Amino acid sequence: MIIVKIGGGKEINLKSIINGLKSVNDKFIIVHGANALRDEIAEKLSFQKKVITSQSGYTSVFSDEQTIDLMMMAYAGLKNKRIVELCQQNGINAVGLSGLDGKIIQGKRNTGIRVREEGKTKIVRDFSGKPQNININLINLLLNNGYTPVLCVPIIDEDNFAINSENDDIVALLHSQLKAEKILQLIEAPGYLKDKNDSASLIKFIPKENLEKVESEVEGRMKRKIHALKKLLGAGSTTVIISDGRIENPIQNALNENGTVIK
Repeated sequence: MIIVKIGGGKEINLKSIINGLKSVNDKFIIVHGANALRDEIAEKLSFQKKVITSQSGYTSVFSDEQTIDLMMMAYAGLKNKRIVELCQQNGINAVGLSGLDGKIIQGKRNTGIRVREEGKTKIVRDFSGKPQNININLINLLLNNGYTPVLCVPIIDEDNFAINSENDDIVALLHSQLKAEKILQLIEAPGYLKDKNDSASLIKFIPKENLEKVESEVEGRMKRKIHALKKLLGAGSTTVIISDGRIENPIQNALNENGTVIK
């Protein structure tokens, strides 16, 4: 079992990624983002997203009802179905689902996020939360009958509302249930960079026990990603490969462990 996490950046080479997956001789699940498409649609609709930073230093998009609508358009709509279309063109019988569908990804809505704004501490609540349960029966029904799940946000909360969540957390939860042998994370960089502005600063290997130190050294969204990697590695033995999703043959490149390998 392989979990393939495809970043939502504008430069991600989706055609080459999906083309490479048709040669993978193993069951796999795709989890994808669509942040660039979301921002593009938001601009056309004159919608201004709001990014908040918690007191602990983690950043996230503030998800009100309008933001969830936007996500349904970008993630569960256009991006998800374009990936399914590419899969079908490459002989991969894919089924595209958001976490809402069949309650395939169930979560718990955040009770509140403690943020610091204008020198004051505030508690803000939105439609976001943590994934907690996977509908493993539905996942196995698809996989065992030759279908490839293509999954995205939004997920569904305890009161059956659509909520935003982090794909890194979703991947960690999937791995806890499926015990994936490999997890490929395809991003807009050669791998994990010590200096995000210098591609030559690629760190090729990070031992699991070093993730705590790495998390303390980064900020913003990368801090959240490293925290999720800690949870992921704690959910069972696997190999995580963070690799370049912009190049030709990104799947084979990642399977050859080119990028950052975390074991």
